[in-house]
Amino acid sequence: MDELALIAAAQHGDLDAFNRLVLAYQEQVYNLALRFLSDEDAAEDAAQTAFINAFQNLRSFRGGSFRAWLLRIASNYCLDELRRMKRKPAQPLEATDPETDEEIEDPIWMKDGGPLPEDQVAQKELEFVIQRCIENLPLDFRAVVLLVDVNGLDYQATSQAARIPVGTVRSRLARARQRLQDCLRSAWELLPEKYRLSDEGSA
Repeated sequence: MDELALIAAAQHGDLDAFNRLVLAYQEQVYNLALRFLSDEDAAEDAAQTAFINAFQNLRSFRGGSFRAWLLRIASNYCLDELRRMKRKPAQPLEATDPETDEEIEDPIWMKDGGPLPEDQVAQKELEFVIQRCIENLPLDFRAVVLLVDVNGLDYQATSQAARIPVGTVRSRLARARQRLQDCLRSAWELLPEKYRLSDEGSA
């Protein structure tokens, strides 16, 4: 049964079909929540709540990208949770935890093809610094970075997920990336040497 058939069956109350959709997307939803909340327990709760909300609102899905629709539900819940708590995430992502490293999909701008152990260590150090910079972004900026750069949604899908015009996605993403670049420059000494920005780049 393909995804469209699973969605149609789930919309008619087929729990088995919905559970198959959950299995297909649970890792992506959890990873998105973890990037937002930087807490494993909170991310698990957010993912569970997102799927419950998705099931309760399945009849409102009118086609398009089911993945974008689902990530919108998850990201909106995470944003609401952060606003409700009125504070930044409680702890940074445990980037050096081997189990966590395997579970979390690296953003496209964090990936490094180097197979050597020292390269992998440097990569994880860089990921930690970038995650800290992401946590310091305004929530609206953080959302588009996570949807586009971490989860790989295109501008149109991100527009649907965030319920903002494509032009707003582009402008927020550009400003968010600039802030990330500025943050990385300010954290120059914390970066692994191979990833440090050159003097020319920071001038």
